[in-house]
Amino acid sequence: MKRRRRKTHFISFARLATVVLIFTVVAGGFVAWKYLAPSKEQADIQEIFAVSSQDEVAIIWNGQRTDGIKGKIIEDAVYLPQDWVSNSINERFYWDEADKQLIYTFPESILYIGEDDRSEDGKPLFVEADDQVWVLADLVQEHTDIRTETFVDGEANRFFLDSNWDTEQTAVLKKKTAVRIRGGVKSKIVAQEAKGTQVTILDEMEKWSRVRTEDGYLGYIKNSTLKDRSEEQPISHFEEPVYTNISLDEPITLVWHQVTTKDANQTMEKLMANTKGVNVIAPTWFLLTDNQGNYECLADRSYVQKAHAMGAQVWAVLDNFNKGDNVDSGVLFSDTSARKKLIAGLIGDVQTYGIDGINLDIEGIKSSVGPHYVEFIRELSVDCRKNGIILSVDTYVPSAYTAFYNRAEQGRVADYVVIMGYDEHYAGGDAGSVASLGYEKQGIEDALREVPKEKLISAIPFYTRVWQEDANGVTSQAMGITKAKQWVQDNQVELTWEDALGQYYGEKTENGTTYSIWMEEERSIGLKMDLIRSNNLAGVACWKLGFEPSDIWDIVKLP
Repeated sequence: MKRRRRKTHFISFARLATVVLIFTVVAGGFVAWKYLAPSKEQADIQEIFAVSSQDEVAIIWNGQRTDGIKGKIIEDAVYLPQDWVSNSINERFYWDEADKQLIYTFPESILYIGEDDRSEDGKPLFVEADDQVWVLADLVQEHTDIRTETFVDGEANRFFLDSNWDTEQTAVLKKKTAVRIRGGVKSKIVAQEAKGTQVTILDEMEKWSRVRTEDGYLGYIKNSTLKDRSEEQPISHFEEPVYTNISLDEPITLVWHQVTTKDANQTMEKLMANTKGVNVIAPTWFLLTDNQGNYECLADRSYVQKAHAMGAQVWAVLDNFNKGDNVDSGVLFSDTSARKKLIAGLIGDVQTYGIDGINLDIEGIKSSVGPHYVEFIRELSVDCRKNGIILSVDTYVPSAYTAFYNRAEQGRVADYVVIMGYDEHYAGGDAGSVASLGYEKQGIEDALREVPKEKLISAIPFYTRVWQEDANGVTSQAMGITKAKQWVQDNQVELTWEDALGQYYGEKTENGTTYSIWMEEERSIGLKMDLIRSNNLAGVACWKLGFEPSDIWDIVKLP
């Protein structure tokens, strides 16, 4: 009898391996798909543009969101923070806090905007709200070389402002494309853009580009989705205001004449007889006395007539320190009525006495006063320009802590800017040179980055300091060149030339006190004049008349 063979059901190893492989591939594919598949998650548009209410407006300036700075929707129009506009976009939008008005200065006129003034379509030109002054964006664009675009779509209000007029790269989308927050398919989606949509390329990388879309979104798309790349040149139709200036037809050799009383005017002829080549004399005639725009006037018509007979113009100096004990520059220059009074007085006196120009010498102000002082210069320049009066402004050599003097704007609206290339070391500070060659050189180079050479005058010192150092500290005494030479001779101080400083140095110790001097004299002054000539500056200014030996003018006179 045959035995029935029992059948055994089993899966061969090969088949099992195949099943496992298929499962692994499927599972792995699912994992890979899950890992690599583009994200469909929509980004929070309000979060992207950092706006949280219906009246907030994100500001996109030259393709970048201005963090912490937002616009505002008021009466269905976009308004911008005045302080941001003034600091970043157009500094001539000046806010008068006392009189609650916006002031904009043109080359030959001043626009005063009050709270009742409206645009052509009835919008207020500015609004005070939320402890802020808001300026109508259309007003800013009217007076500024910018282009703007506004998107109010219910998601996030956004205002695009471009002040860059460089060529732009554009491209067209090959297909419907997701714009993402960052490069990479797993990044959230900002917007879906249709095939054929044009985008502006802001930043191109190897595989992704940051773009701006026609409907006002910013984000990243794959480079592979772009076609028909081209360049577009934005065209500006803005007409910059033209600031005409008055200039002499020859290099300027100016000397300041310190006048503190009217009797001091009588010394001018004697002192000028010691000079050569001076074509501008600047007497300190206008001395600010209070915060209401009043000043003491020491002008003398016969002085002007005598200077003219010598071939020299007269630029009267306005300063805030000779009689300025009661002057608070912050109060004075921030008060529109005081500025108007001061300007009217100056123009009136210039015309009464036949003066050729005004030289501003406002020193020691705080950074907070900077915008108000610069506004005063703008407003004064309007009347000077209209009346043919030369306006020059004295300012410190450029530094981080004097940037608020805004030399660039001074150079636009004034006829000349005078950098005071001295007081490198000053009374009350450490001992050192009043004006080393390196200090002068750096000052000129830095100033030329802000002021055109045709307007830049470099001021040099006709004085030095004798420093005394003892157990009680450091003190100094200012001396004119003539007197300093006599001091060196009387005290038998040996001078050694210092190449690095471009000056002679000498010292002596007596009774526990060390005396030191960094000399200004013919050789050091000559090196400074070489800098002025080699940089083709508008001229030289010298402080002060009477401090100098007569032969120094052979070195100083220009050309």
